[in-house]
Amino acid sequence: MPSLPWSDIDTVLLDMDGTLLDLHFDNHFWLEHLPRRYAELHGVSPAMAEMELQPLFERHAGQLQWYCLDFWSAELKLSVRDLKQETAHLIALRPDADTFLDAIKRAGKRVIMITNAHRDSLSLKLERIELAPYFERLISSHDYGFPKENPQFWDALQADIDFDPARSLFIDDTLPILRSARDFGVAHLLAVKEPDSRKGQKDTAEFAAVEDYRDLIRGL
Repeated sequence: MPSLPWSDIDTVLLDMDGTLLDLHFDNHFWLEHLPRRYAELHGVSPAMAEMELQPLFERHAGQLQWYCLDFWSAELKLSVRDLKQETAHLIALRPDADTFLDAIKRAGKRVIMITNAHRDSLSLKLERIELAPYFERLISSHDYGFPKENPQFWDALQADIDFDPARSLFIDDTLPILRSARDFGVAHLLAVKEPDSRKGQKDTAEFAAVEDYRDLIRGL
C-alpha cells in the first residue's frame, strides 16, 4: 500500500481486536469455546447449544450489548469473564503492531485506542499484552453508551477528546465502523487485511487495508 501522508495526520485512532490484536482469540472464544462450555454447563448437546445461541448472536450483533460481558453472562446464565480466562493464552499481538505503536508515539502523534470491547475484556487483554503505555487514552464505547457503528459514538468522542477528523487516521477491521467514521468526516481510513491469523485475507471493499504494519511507518 502507498505510504501515509503523515504530515497531514495529528491523531491516530486505533481499534483493538483484529487491528492490534489477533482476532483468533475472539473468534475461537465466541464460535467454539463458549458454545462448547455453554452445552456442558447447561447439560445440552452441542447442536442444541448452537440452536439456542445463534439467533441470540444474530439479534444483538452490532449493538452495544453484543460487546457487553455483563449482558451475555446474564443472558446465558454463566460467567463469560471466567470462560474468557480459560482461553486467555490465545490473546496475541498482530505482527509488528508494537513496532508501529512505538514509531507513531515517538513521532509525536496523538495515539488513542477506541474499542467496542467491554472494560472487563479490555482489562483481560491488557494483562496479557502491554499496550497501555503507547496510548494517551484507552476508550471503550461502553463509556459513551454507543458502539462505534453509531454516529452518536463519534459525537461523544469529539466532545471527549476534541480531535480534528480531517487530520486523523483511523484503523479498524470492521467495515460498518469504518463507514461510520467516514460519515463523521475522518479523513484517513484503513481496514485490516487479515484480522484473524487463522482465516486468511478478507475483502475490505472500498477501503485500503493494512497488511504489514512496517509499511505504514515509511515516511513517518
